[in-house]
Amino acid sequence: MSLTVHREGLEAGRLDIFVDGAFAFTLTLLAIGGAEIPNDVDKMVHLLGNVPAAAACFAQMARFWYGHVQWRTHCTRATRGGLLLSLLLVFFALIVVYPLHMVYASLFNSMSGGLLSSDFGLHRAEEVKSLFAIFGLSYFCMSGTLAALFRHAARVAVVHGEDDFVPRLRSVLWLIPAGVGALSAIVALSLPNDGPVWTYAVPGLVYFLLVGMSWISRRMRARAGRPD
Repeated sequence: MSLTVHREGLEAGRLDIFVDGAFAFTLTLLAIGGAEIPNDVDKMVHLLGNVPAAAACFAQMARFWYGHVQWRTHCTRATRGGLLLSLLLVFFALIVVYPLHMVYASLFNSMSGGLLSSDFGLHRAEEVKSLFAIFGLSYFCMSGTLAALFRHAARVAVVHGEDDFVPRLRSVLWLIPAGVGALSAIVALSLPNDGPVWTYAVPGLVYFLLVGMSWISRRMRARAGRPD
């Protein structure tokens, strides 16, 4: 192993450790009780109502983190572009965790009639619009950064004469949630303040467009003659 390859491996490893630690920190912000330790059963039961929202947030943040893990498998070299985009991903992760939790908390609160995440609820149209707009833009930033990371990995692969199909595919696949997040934000900001109550669910329903990602992936692989 050459000295250059060894140094690049160390630099890549240090970056991955930093990213992993940053995501782990964001997940600690989702602790159901925060700094509050329940001292009786009623408080414990009350805090347990936050578990579904925390679990949904955990799954979403884990998906973003695993996107970075997948990127590293296609870009093992330490590059300035990879460093800057990884740091940008961490920056956005520290921002998105709050609107992410608020969206899921309000969702479970409304679905359960206030039994779950009872400390949080949306009461005015402006609140719903602002929350979905912020969340949509945050989702766009996280997914867009991952798309840029995979695009960078594809360019690095081409430079070194390696196969760039998978990183290019994953770059396109991450552009889909980025576009959905942007669309949801636009829909939220376009809603009238005095519209019917059901219209305020539309920005959230936009995310159901993501269910087609697996089909798109299979179609792209089939057209390129690549197995799943």
